[in-house]
Amino acid sequence: MKLIIHNSNRTQAKFTVKALTLSLLVFGLLSCNPQTANRPQQTNGKPNVVATSTILADLTAEVGGDEIQLKGILQPGADPHVYEPVPADSLALEKAKLIVYNGYNLEPGLIKLMNASGIQARKLAAGEVVKPLQLDKGQGEVVPDPHVWGNVKNVIQMVSAIRDALIALSPEDKQVFTKNAQKLTQELQQLDAWITQQISTIPADKRKLVTSHDAFQYYGRGYGLDIFGTLIGISTEEQPSAQTVKKLVDALKKSGVPAIFAETTINPTLIKTVAQEAGVKLAPKQLYSDSIGAAGSDGDTYIKMMVANTKAIVEALGGKYTPFQPNQKI
Repeated sequence: MKLIIHNSNRTQAKFTVKALTLSLLVFGLLSCNPQTANRPQQTNGKPNVVATSTILADLTAEVGGDEIQLKGILQPGADPHVYEPVPADSLALEKAKLIVYNGYNLEPGLIKLMNASGIQARKLAAGEVVKPLQLDKGQGEVVPDPHVWGNVKNVIQMVSAIRDALIALSPEDKQVFTKNAQKLTQELQQLDAWITQQISTIPADKRKLVTSHDAFQYYGRGYGLDIFGTLIGISTEEQPSAQTVKKLVDALKKSGVPAIFAETTINPTLIKTVAQEAGVKLAPKQLYSDSIGAAGSDGDTYIKMMVANTKAIVEALGGKYTPFQPNQKI
């Protein structure tokens, strides 16, 4: 900066320069204050929001839009049941103003980490706004099924909860969050009705779903499919026994099920073996279960994931698929 000093104002100018220097020094000291540096930061005035799963990251991005700084922890294709947090996850959680997670123990490693001391963010268990299905794990152990997004009606509830949490976090953006949630909800309502219609085209005796793990109970009960069998239970941490595999193979031989399905987040080797031994077709398209697809895939958003799954199921089980064409008007 260039200072132009007239002779008559030299004393005043010297005072001005000293005052400016002192102000800059004080500002620099305050900027380096450790307490200030360690506080959760906002980027460009936008609150930091962290979402655990890819599904929740997608929904939160739709509602939050450009008014939040969003960090998704899991990458597309990652399995939340067995995910082991890394140091960068801890740092992201420490910086967050809001953490959106599924709950019902879907992401046990991350839940344990975010409940550790030092994590001061608000927390929303978005999946737990839904009344869960209770599944028997055997030996009298009953647990809530965390895969609530399988029924689109449940996701509409989750979107409302995300909207309210974002409004509480940033009240000045209430109008934007409300409008975004309204637009998303409208499309979800159309998706819900479309899935019901698509599944109804499958012959009644063929509406049987067999998958790698028990992640489709909400989908099946919501849209009229019998979950005929799975290799493992609700958590992918489980390993199927030889007896379980044989039992499923024997049941499939008698079932008339035209096809069974692998999943994108689980190694397909064992389900392929089941299909071969049972003499049943393995569907050509894997289902998205615990994660959306990679960017550019046919399942890289929650809505596209549900459309892709429904298309795969309908075509493999003998139904008649028609494309999903939502009306974008509000």
